[in-house]
Amino acid sequence: MSEPVLETRGLKRSFTQGDVTIHVLRGVDLTVAPGEIVALLGPSGSGKSTLLQAVGLLEGGFEGSIRINGREAASLDNDARTELRRDAMGFVYQFHHLLPDFDARENVVLPQLIHGAEPAAARARADQLLSALGLGHRLEHRPAKLSGGEQQRVAVARALANRPPLVLADEPTGNLDEATADIVFAEFVSLVRGEGSAALVATHNERIAARMDRVLRLHEGVLE
Repeated sequence: MSEPVLETRGLKRSFTQGDVTIHVLRGVDLTVAPGEIVALLGPSGSGKSTLLQAVGLLEGGFEGSIRINGREAASLDNDARTELRRDAMGFVYQFHHLLPDFDARENVVLPQLIHGAEPAAARARADQLLSALGLGHRLEHRPAKLSGGEQQRVAVARALANRPPLVLADEPTGNLDEATADIVFAEFVSLVRGEGSAALVATHNERIAARMDRVLRLHEGVLE
C-alpha cells in the first residue's frame, strides 16, 4: 500500500485573546491517499481554513504531526518547509489571487519558472492546462478581462502547474454563482484526477462535497 500524501496526528491549534484561550483544532487525525479527493465539510468558523493553513505549512503555532509525502514538517526549518510547500503542494483559494498585470498564461507560467522550469516548457504546460479548462482562447487576457469563473479556472491551472502530489482548496467555488460553481468544480475534479494529484477541499456545500471520494466533517475542532 502506498504511503499517504498527507497525514496528520494529534494536530492542535489554539489562539489566545486576552485571558481567553480558543481551541480551534483539538487533535485532528487525518489521512489522504495519493490520487484521493477528500471533502472537508463544516460551517463557517468550524476550523476548516485553520486546518488547511496548518497542513499547507502556511503558519506556525501548531502542535502535533504533519507529514507531507512522508516528510515530517515539524522537524523542518523555514527554508525546508518553503521548499516542501513549493514542491509538493498547490493551492486554490476562494478568491483567485491572480497577478493583475499578467495575462492568464503568464499567471500559470510564473510558478513554473520559480520552480526551475524552462520557459518554453512552462509556456506549453500553461497552454495545455488552460486549454483543458476551456480557456485556450483566453490565454492572453489579463484577469480584469476574465469572468469570475474564468479567473478561478486560471487559479486551478496555476495550482496544478508544477504537478503537485497534493492540492489544497479552500472554498474554491465560494465566490461563484451556483451554475458557474458546478461547472468549475466539475472541471477542477476532472483535471485533478487527470493529473493524478490528491486534493483536500474545504467547503460548506453538501452538494459539492458529495461528488468527492470521501467526506470528512469538522465540528468544534474535531473530525467526525
